[in-house]
Amino acid sequence: MEEVKGVVKHVLLARFKEDVTPDRIDQLIKGYANLVSLIQPMKSFHWGTDVSMENMHQGFTHVFESTFESVEGIAEYVAHPAHVEFANEFLPTLEKVIVIDYKPTVLCA
Repeated sequence: MEEVKGVVKHVLLARFKEDVTPDRIDQLIKGYANLVSLIQPMKSFHWGTDVSMENMHQGFTHVFESTFESVEGIAEYVAHPAHVEFANEFLPTLEKVIVIDYKPTVLCA
């Protein structure tokens, strides 16, 4: 096994509160995606909703995945004023949230 050099994935699982409208969720997702253009160590952003047939989502409906150049890059992102401002708007709309940062590992044969 080999760690992908430097790269760190930041995964956020979310369940929005029932009173958050679909339009508001769309606005928040656009705001989240816009952080890529504002925060240099954030290299990419992907998101989606649960499409699993296994019904093991535990109420989480959305997944957000960002790629960073390093663990230090995530620290820079977390402290960045644009992220702080966004988090102050985003987090209060969530009923449940889990955040995991991990270094992707490739299984070498």
